[in-house]
Amino acid sequence: MATIPHTFAQPDLLELALTHASQKRSEDNERMEFLGDAALDLIIAEELYRRYPDLPEGDLTEMKAGVVSRRTLAKAAHGMGLEEVAQVGGGLQQRALSRAVLANLYEAVLGAVYLDAGLDAARTFALTTLDEYLEAVQSKKNTLSPKQALQEFCQGQWSCLPEYVELEARGPSHARAFLVRVQAAGESFPSAWGRTLKEAEHWAASEALLVLEERRPA
Repeated sequence: MATIPHTFAQPDLLELALTHASQKRSEDNERMEFLGDAALDLIIAEELYRRYPDLPEGDLTEMKAGVVSRRTLAKAAHGMGLEEVAQVGGGLQQRALSRAVLANLYEAVLGAVYLDAGLDAARTFALTTLDEYLEAVQSKKNTLSPKQALQEFCQGQWSCLPEYVELEARGPSHARAFLVRVQAAGESFPSAWGRTLKEAEHWAASEALLVLEERRPA
């Protein structure tokens, strides 16, 4: 049975948040997932900003990426038992839900909490369910940057280093944007934009890690 740290005044919002697109209903949780994703970014960014007043933007960005990763959100969703009450259809009923599905459920439920009771309630929900990950992110192991984590993976699994390829640069000199893709072991991963090459490489490494996480069993 699921244990969700919020009592809904509008239970239909929770029901919709738990309805996966595979149910093929007229409404599913994708819009709530979109809302929850945006709310989560704000809540965790604000919390890290308050907790670590002396850390630079780059460190805060790396810490936030760890807290809001699919892997972390999937663990939090599992901790609440969301997979037990999720309404899924098709082949998803026959197997364990993937990290991506669990993470999306988490974001959708957060979006439902926001719609039900506002930002303060959403903040309480997020900080309650992610508190252990916010604490853990202080350790060196959990604050590896995406580039460091990807390098460790590539060296350990493939005995190679990831290569960062600049695909495109746009905009005037004072407001450039860069598109970067990671390549490793003969494989190309999804590209990502950044305001600097360093930032683009950071997000490209994050994209590669997401792909690699999806290949691992939950």
